[in-house]
Amino acid sequence: MERRRKTVPGKPGRRVAQPSSEAQDSIVLTLPNIAELIQYGEITVGNKYPIGEIAVASDENNCLAMLVRRDGETLAQLLTRLDQAIAKAFNEDIYTDEINPRS
Repeated sequence: MERRRKTVPGKPGRRVAQPSSEAQDSIVLTLPNIAELIQYGEITVGNKYPIGEIAVASDENNCLAMLVRRDGETLAQLLTRLDQAIAKAFNEDIYTDEINPRS
């Protein structure tokens, strides 16, 4: 008689609930500075221990902005702040750094 493998329950997969079509239509961001930057630079959004959730924008020579996500801040709000910080770097040479403590 042939042995059968026992089925082992796996971990449930992570799924992000898809917003309704009505909600998808309302999520529209205009981020012109990010759009311009990613033609030759990059943005990174993620979680870095021990800092937390961050958004970083850099071009080939400089780190233009490093932001830490605030309590209760949505991703759209964080990306909007990043877009505004990139504009400050482009237009006023003001670089935003919320990650490294000032000495």
